[in-house]
Formats: sequence, C-alpha cells, structure tokens
Amino acid sequence: MSKKIYVLTAVVAVVIISALYVSLTANVTGNTITKKISFASAVGQSAPDFTLQSVDGSNVKLSDYRGKNVVLFFNEGGMCYPACWNQIASFGNDARFNSNDAAAFSIVLDPRSQWTQITGQVPQLAKAKILFDTTSSVSSAYDVLSLPSSMHKGRYPGHTYVVIDKNGVIRYVLDDPAMAIRNDQIAAEMQKLG
Repeated sequence: MSKKIYVLTAVVAVVIISALYVSLTANVTGNTITKKISFASAVGQSAPDFTLQSVDGSNVKLSDYRGKNVVLFFNEGGMCYPACWNQIASFGNDARFNSNDAAAFSIVLDPRSQWTQITGQVPQLAKAKILFDTTSSVSSAYDVLSLPSSMHKGRYPGHTYVVIDKNGVIRYVLDDPAMAIRNDQIAAEMQKLG
C-alpha cells in the first residue's frame, strides 16, 4: 500500500512540476525563435520574429508590426543607468518613433517586475515600449550579446540598434559603445525607408 502511495505521489509531483515549467516558460517570453542571424551581416536579412511581454503585461509580436518601420534597441536594462534609461525614455517621448508609421521597442533582459517599479518612479519612462527578453533568446537570435558595446560579453547586450522596414527586413544596424542618445541618427535612417 505505501509503495502505491509513493508512486502516485511521485507521478503527481512530476505532473505538477511539468505544468509549472510550461506555465513559467510560456509567461516569460511566449517565444520560439527558429531563425538566428549574424549581426555583422544582418542588413538585408528578414528580422527574426518573436513574441515578448511588454511592461504593461501584453504580448508584443514583431510580425504584427509589418507595415511600420520598427526600431529595436537592445540594452543592458536596469543596471545601465543613466545611458540606457536616457535612450529608452528618449524613444518613448519622441513622436518620430511612436506613430502610425513607426514604433521603437527597448529590449531588456530584466524581469518585468523591475521595470514596473522603475517606470512607476521615473515619469520620463512612462511612454517607453519596453519588452522583456528574460531568457535572452531574442538577444541571442539577433547576435547582440558579444558586441563591443556590451560590458558583460556573452551575457547582456550593450547599446545596440536594429532598424527594420515595413516588410520585416533589417535595413540598418548600429552598435554604440559611446552609449549616446541616437534618435536623430536612427530617425534619419528610418527616413530613408519611407
């Protein structure tokens, strides 16, 4: 009798742990990346599609933005103060990146809870479109984890931009070790796309 209870308990535990794992990984990214690119040869390639959770809790799928020019800003996130925070806020508050024709997303590896707290305390970040790549699968697919701007090579992106046209094709990339605000430069590249 005790052997049957032991086996039943073990089976129930495995089922619960499996269900919990599936639930947690689905909520973290909801993401399956099947394509990876090389940053060095990214221009002209189709942008790998992804789905990531945003700061408001909704899921954002890149391919849903076809018909708009899209900027992806990969950065070190919460630990990168003030440079990354300034660029994130600048994109959020610049109409050139928040229109019917364009969107800018800041991709961080931090948990959503960290940025919910940060955006609640820093009003300049309230309009920012922040996406959470907590497993680094999107950052890895875009090959941005070991570029010169990264201060944590292989673990975190640095200060890296990817501009995607209305058809989902990468048209411009920039890795910026100077960690400057690049709105005008990125907007000029987007202007070329029409």
